[in-house]
Amino acid sequence: MSNDVPRQKPKKKKVKLAVGITVAIVAVVTVALARTRSALPTVDRATVWIDTVKHGAMLREVQGVGSLVPEQIRWLTVTTPARVAEVRARSGAVVQPDTVVVVLDNPDLVLQSLEADRQKTAAEAELVNLEARLRNQHLAQEAQVVGLSADAVESARRAEADGELSRRGFLSKLEMAQSQGRAEALDGRVQLETKRLGSLEKEASAQLASQRAQVERLGSIAEFRRRQLDELHVRAGVAGVLADVPVQVGQWVTQGVVLGKVAQPEKLKAELRVAETQAKDVQIGQSVTVDTRNGLVQGRVIRMDGAVQNGTVKIDVAFDVPLPQGARPDLSVDGRIEIERLDNVLYVGRPPMATPAGSVTAFKVVGEEAVRVPVQLGRSSVKTVEVVSGLRDGDQVILSDMSAWASVDRIRLK
Repeated sequence: MSNDVPRQKPKKKKVKLAVGITVAIVAVVTVALARTRSALPTVDRATVWIDTVKHGAMLREVQGVGSLVPEQIRWLTVTTPARVAEVRARSGAVVQPDTVVVVLDNPDLVLQSLEADRQKTAAEAELVNLEARLRNQHLAQEAQVVGLSADAVESARRAEADGELSRRGFLSKLEMAQSQGRAEALDGRVQLETKRLGSLEKEASAQLASQRAQVERLGSIAEFRRRQLDELHVRAGVAGVLADVPVQVGQWVTQGVVLGKVAQPEKLKAELRVAETQAKDVQIGQSVTVDTRNGLVQGRVIRMDGAVQNGTVKIDVAFDVPLPQGARPDLSVDGRIEIERLDNVLYVGRPPMATPAGSVTAFKVVGEEAVRVPVQLGRSSVKTVEVVSGLRDGDQVILSDMSAWASVDRIRLK
């Protein structure tokens, strides 16, 4: 008797089936990934700015633009209305302090000067006459005092003699009293005239002082008028280069109009304009590197404006070394002001529109792709910015403007 034994399916078929399913899944995933990669936006690596995050010392700087200006400028202005009679020097001319730049003409000033001289001369003549009159009055009064003094002495002697005669009985008491009265009267007149002489001296001194003051006042006016006439010949006043003469012959100019300016080209400073958001960190004495387009020159901050104009602050920079050849007034320059040195920090190139101590999203390069990551920034400089978090030393980041890909978190680089 034979028993039937059930047959079992071979296990090889199950293994083959599992392998086939696995291969199919891998193929599907591979195709899906390939399609996903092919669907990512593609950016040409050569068209974007990629920088590497570094660790170490970062120099904080702020940048300003401006120009070279003379440390001292002498403005040539009109002190009185006049007509331009002659222009003897033009812009760019080398001048000395006594060089006449512009000659002006004003006939009224000539007449005023002549009248002032006449009044001064008349006052001086009056002073001489006054001195003579007062001297004569003083001499006359002195003669009066001397004459009365002599009469008083004579009267005193006669009174003494009459007294002696009266005691001897040769002269009456009445005649003796009359003689003594005349002596006393003359003595009183001498005292009175002597007082008048002192008063006359004081009065003469006051009159002379007043007239001398008048002469001095009129002399000052005459000198002022002569100076006005001399100022019609407008001189440079200092040695330097004439920067500008914006007037023409025959032109009528009023008081205060600028006829030109004289600069000393060997003494220049830089005037930089720094954005108000960056100027808050600038301090007097900080080091500055100025690019004159013909070399870099070291300087230092010597002054800052207290007010903001058009969103910028003006900063003056003095140079510690001679300027390179070709430096001249109004030359455009760039300057970098050193704020501080940060040690042991992460930093990277400064992306466009990045704000200090702000948060941004940046594309970090990972192989052939770039992935968007959040980055916290710290203190910034002209070209670099501190990285607080979100990146590590050696990471590569796209710093170009990626606003065109704001809707995606991953791009493919080719």
